[in-house]
Amino acid sequence: MSKPTMAASSVSIMRPEPSEHAPYYGKYIALVPDGDILRTLEVQGRETAQLLAGLSESQASYRYAPDKWSVKEVIGHLADSERVFAYRALRIARADRTPIEGFEQDDYVRAAQFDRLSVANLAAEFSAVRQATLRLFESLSPDAWTRRGVANQNEVSVRALAYMIAGHELHHRQGLREKYRA
Repeated sequence: MSKPTMAASSVSIMRPEPSEHAPYYGKYIALVPDGDILRTLEVQGRETAQLLAGLSESQASYRYAPDKWSVKEVIGHLADSERVFAYRALRIARADRTPIEGFEQDDYVRAAQFDRLSVANLAAEFSAVRQATLRLFESLSPDAWTRRGVANQNEVSVRALAYMIAGHELHHRQGLREKYRA
C-alpha cells in the first residue's frame, strides 16, 4: 500500500487573522512559520517523532519540577489536545453551528495516567493522531477552511485551528528542549 500524499489542491491556506481565534492562541499561531500549513504539520510530525524516538523510559519520566508534567504527560497532552482541536475543526468544517465546550487540560492529563504507558506507545499514538489530523485537513473543501464556529466560548475558524495545532506542538517541543533537555 502506498503512502497517502498531500492533497493536490491549489488552495492556499493563509495565516488566520486575529479575529479568527481567541487572543490566547495568538502566541501559538505566531510560532508557525510562513508556508503551507499542511506541509508544516507533516514535517513537524516527523520531527517530533524523531525527538521522541531518542528518549529512554527514564528520560520520558523526567519532571523538571515536582508539580510539572513528565515528558510522557507532555506527549500525551499533545495527542489529546490535537484530537480536541481536530474535532473542533471537523465540526466547524461540516457547518455544525453547535457551540463546542472547552476542556481542562490538567484534568485530562491526571485522568489519562500517561506515566503508566511506554514512551514508544505514546510516540506511536501521537504519530497516529497527526496522520488522522492531516487526512482530515487534506479532505477539506476551500470554503471549509474559513468557516467559523464557537469553541470554548470563542469564535474560531478551521484554518486557525490548523495553525493552533502546529503552534501548540512547537510551544511544547520548545519546552521539551529547554526545560526537559530532550
